[in-house]
Amino acid sequence: MNRYGSTTERKYRKKATRTRKPRTARQTSKLPTFVGEAPATPIPVKEAGQFGRINILNFKPTAEDGVYAARVEIGEQFTVSAQVFMEGRAKVGATAVLKNPRGRIMARVPMQVENAGLDLYTVNLQAGEHSTLAPWDEGFDDVKKQLGNWKVAIEGWEDSYGAWLHDARIKVDVDSDVENTLTSGAEMLGRWAGTRDSNLDAAQRKTLRDAAKQMMDTTLDAKTRLGFADNAEIEALHESNPLRDGLTQSADHVFHVERPKSSFAAWYQFFPRSEGAYIDENGKKVQGNFHTAVSGLERAKAEGFNIVYLPPIFPIGVTNRKGPDGALHAGPDDPGSPFGIGSELGGHDTVDPLLGTMDDFKAFCQRAHELGLEVALDFALQCSPDHPWVKEHPNWFRTKPDGSIAYAENPPKKYQDIYPIDFDNDLEGIEHEVERIMNLWIDAGVTIFRVDNPHTKPVRFWQDVLAAVTKKHPEVLFLAEAFTRPAMVRALSYAGFTQSHCYFPWRNTREELEQFLQETNGEGGFYQHNTFWPTTPDILTAYVRDGGVAAHAIRAVLAALGSPSWGIYNGYELIENSQRSDAEEQSQNEKFEIKVRDWSAADKIGISELLTSLNDIRSKHVATTSYHNLTILPSANGNVLAFARQTDAQFTPDGKTDTLIVVVNLDPFNQQQSSIHVDAEALGLPTDHPYHVKDQLTGREYDWSWDNFVSLAPWADVAHVFHVELDDDADADSDEANE
Repeated sequence: MNRYGSTTERKYRKKATRTRKPRTARQTSKLPTFVGEAPATPIPVKEAGQFGRINILNFKPTAEDGVYAARVEIGEQFTVSAQVFMEGRAKVGATAVLKNPRGRIMARVPMQVENAGLDLYTVNLQAGEHSTLAPWDEGFDDVKKQLGNWKVAIEGWEDSYGAWLHDARIKVDVDSDVENTLTSGAEMLGRWAGTRDSNLDAAQRKTLRDAAKQMMDTTLDAKTRLGFADNAEIEALHESNPLRDGLTQSADHVFHVERPKSSFAAWYQFFPRSEGAYIDENGKKVQGNFHTAVSGLERAKAEGFNIVYLPPIFPIGVTNRKGPDGALHAGPDDPGSPFGIGSELGGHDTVDPLLGTMDDFKAFCQRAHELGLEVALDFALQCSPDHPWVKEHPNWFRTKPDGSIAYAENPPKKYQDIYPIDFDNDLEGIEHEVERIMNLWIDAGVTIFRVDNPHTKPVRFWQDVLAAVTKKHPEVLFLAEAFTRPAMVRALSYAGFTQSHCYFPWRNTREELEQFLQETNGEGGFYQHNTFWPTTPDILTAYVRDGGVAAHAIRAVLAALGSPSWGIYNGYELIENSQRSDAEEQSQNEKFEIKVRDWSAADKIGISELLTSLNDIRSKHVATTSYHNLTILPSANGNVLAFARQTDAQFTPDGKTDTLIVVVNLDPFNQQQSSIHVDAEALGLPTDHPYHVKDQLTGREYDWSWDNFVSLAPWADVAHVFHVELDDDADADSDEANE
């Protein structure tokens, strides 16, 4: 028996690793794992509140006491952390154990000390294999098998070898209690060699036993005897097959792994009825349809977007139809708002005949898929007074004391063309109908739903519906258009919404943007995936209104590189920035009328070229794909924002760290200059000599170091998007400098 108890107690021990020195990302091209899989079972933390032999606390990410799973895209780099410690001066080690949805251990990855004083250990993980396959692609079924609830557990153990070696070096050096020290070390090596669960092979066990025997040779001096245990060969075994005393495992923490493009997405919104629209010989607008709307698909593809988003395509009601800019009375030629859903022609399960037939829509989706584009459909759960549900399910609507159905209101705003749903009378019936309708459109080719105003419906309703739909179609994604209180937005994310609209359009100063970028790309990014849209049909801020082309360029750069998911509402390329006097949205709003656009004018402005460049950068740099890799860089000028995105080498296709440095002039009117500080050591960049950066927008190249000068003018370049380019020699120099 030793101080860890009997042989029966020792059977719970398992192979382990000592915590490694922090490494730069270029030192490895894959997740480090232990040799083999440990067959023994560690001592678990049996129930909440019960400590194991090793203490494991404060696992992150977590929210709501772990009730809701953190979320990551398949193949995405993500970081977990925990406090791992034990009593006294003893050293500990920690490992993250990654399990797939079937419970199979996919990796045991050594954790690194982030903050020794806080006992904080961190590790970067990757669940599943990165993929760009779309739901209709051959091979996507293999991707689907990797989706679902993965689990991460933390293993902690006493690092007996590391602790002994630390003390032994000191004692031998000062000749203090040397014999006892070396004897205990030899006994430890022998015990290490005899452990069944360390996965040592015969040669490795012999190495440890030989070292233990040689340490007991009292004819040799103390330093020579210590050297048998303090050398590169034993250190390598400690790295790969360590002795893990008192091994303790935390509870499993769930990560919901979602399919490709669940968080890394580039949206492009257009109204099919405006695509191909023209003015006839009588001066009347003739709307487009699904055939002419293929031009919108081709424009989205040319600009590098991968999702096309359509507003509701259902029949539009006649009763209380709104006129231009929401006027109370519509003229005979006014098409009405597509959000006033339903007429005698049908409701949410019917294609507006003015756009075409269901077969036309399926052909539209098929063409989108051929171009590599997903189709997102707006799902607005509300009804025109003419919707079939009003007669078929009158209990689904709230009535006033006078017996009339209440239309939608947000005082002082009134939406007389819309009846909201009352969920208190037949929640189950409404859920089943919505599930039926969503499945119908999925079968037609829709893979994403953008849900209008989900915060005005019960969160439990969405939780039920989204769970039912994704059980049958796990590839389907949901975007919440919920401009409301933070708690509601987060609750909708917990309920199953994959992405969220957010308050990015109103974050314009450097301080506002720095805070919002960190919120979006911090721990909250495990639960709420903010999608950055500079404008929408409902949003046109004063910044974009007044800043002209430069403001459009600035906001596009911030949106495309500030979040893995971003979107553009068409017309942005044409600088459509005329604002209504009574609302923060566009005048001559496309929600209420058909737009006839001259797309040839976009070539003279240059925004479409910028959008294409930004999407090209995003497609080539894996650093743009994650909600968990952004670092704010200090800037000396309040009008200049800078941040870095970095993905470690083990998570990149070429095995090299991908680092982008983005610098943006937030002033659309004036030239701004600033110094930008880069913590080279923290980012694993060369610390003793400059490194090379190349602007991905202009191709210009510079040498950067710790502090760097930039000058950006709105009439020239509003931003730099630098890629840090390190050749193999520079990589080696950087690694050596960081050891």
